[in-house]
Amino acid sequence: MTPAPQPGGGPRFDLPDVDEFTRPYWDAAAEGRLLLRHCAACDRTHHYPREFCPYCWADGDTVRWQEAEGPATLYTWSVVHRNDLPPFGGRVPYVAAVVDLAEGPRMMTEVIDCAEADLRIGMPLTVAFRPETGGLSVPVFRPRAA
Repeated sequence: MTPAPQPGGGPRFDLPDVDEFTRPYWDAAAEGRLLLRHCAACDRTHHYPREFCPYCWADGDTVRWQEAEGPATLYTWSVVHRNDLPPFGGRVPYVAAVVDLAEGPRMMTEVIDCAEADLRIGMPLTVAFRPETGGLSVPVFRPRAA
């Protein structure tokens, strides 16, 4: 896997190599929709996208794309104040986080539009999308309005 180039020349470590399997995920994200994988055999949802179910090992048509509702809760986070990899250095400080999705899986992400002092375990979040180069959008989360 070769990182995507960044403006100015160096590699980008924050963007995926989109392939045939993950294209539906990234196309949906560009449209502002978060897709997850759901297994009909064991009725469980998982993330990150895999062609098989990590719980019961079913594959094929048994495991399909499902649109997420969008809500999540903050499980844990860390505020990153220094990162020398491009383009992260231009984003510091940022909140690297793990969220519990309403559908069950945990997802590594970033929390945006929230002061560090306001972060709380269990705080309600909603999915948002950060546009990137090449038509890609990356799912991130922000505090959910009450």
